Amino acid sequence: MKQPVRVTVTGAAGQICYSLLFRIASGEMLGNDQPVILQLLEITPALKVLEAVKMELNDCAFPLLEDVICTDDAKVAFTGSDYGLMVGAKPRGPGMERADLLKDNGKIFSTLGKVINEVANPEMKIVVVGNPANTNAYILMKNAPNLNPRNITALMRLDHNRAIYQLAEKADKSMNTVKKMTIWGNHSTTQVPDIAHTTIGGEAASGMVDASWANDEFIPKVAKRGAEVIAARGSSSAASAANGVIDHMRTWVLGTEDGDWASMAVCSDGSYGIQEGLIYSYPVTCKNGDWTIVSDLENSDFIIGKMKESEKELQDEAETCSDLY
Repeated sequence: MKQPVRVTVTGAAGQICYSLLFRIASGEMLGNDQPVILQLLEITPALKVLEAVKMELNDCAFPLLEDVICTDDAKVAFTGSDYGLMVGAKPRGPGMERADLLKDNGKIFSTLGKVINEVANPEMKIVVVGNPANTNAYILMKNAPNLNPRNITALMRLDHNRAIYQLAEKADKSMNTVKKMTIWGNHSTTQVPDIAHTTIGGEAASGMVDASWANDEFIPKVAKRGAEVIAARGSSSAASAANGVIDHMRTWVLGTEDGDWASMAVCSDGSYGIQEGLIYSYPVTCKNGDWTIVSDLENSDFIIGKMKESEKELQDEAETCSDLY
């Protein structure tokens, strides 16, 4: 049996984490031979609920769960941490402008970045889930210079999975036959779901659906799926977001399947003309706990234009929060 690793989860008493924590403890995220210590962070008023979650985790008697630490102290939560799932963030309220949300959550991630920089494992792998996820990850990265910037990512796997479903449904094919789905850009309505390089059963997906559907219906359908869920259930996606986190980390740590890739928001190296340093979603392959951007994909002028729009949004968001790093 391997030595246990420390997994920090923020916002740990919330809905996403109620679908997430038990799957981590069961081994779904890091493998069925990897013991874990869960270090759970919450705001003080939510600690009583978090203690109940701990009770339930313990009552499951997961063989891989070595310990559960509940705290409202970020230093305790991140000390020695190997993996960070940054779920907690302030939700956007009625009448709140996106710039206000950026500022409020930016302050949270600025503070957490400083704490992580001080007490976490310098090779800690982080996925930011709380929105606006890409820019929160960017702010965290700027405030944690001791961390490897390649290890700070934002969640795009939920969008990736949503896109697979929409395409499979449209083509009337099984979802497990869809490979090489791509989401470019920001986790927002400017994201660019792209099937130009996608295959279904080994054949080009673009030949199975109309181009007008792919450009005019598919892209906004995937980008606005979160709002559709909110309209239906009265709150944001929880179980599907948790599933995206599990998929993201498992792929990163254990690797992508041969002949496939995943969408991850990572620190741009300038690939595809995107500004270096932005946390931008690319198609990536993963091996040995590291990721590589898929290179030399040919994109249409339409997709390139959309990619630049998403880049511009991220540049504007970074500028709005420039006083936080």
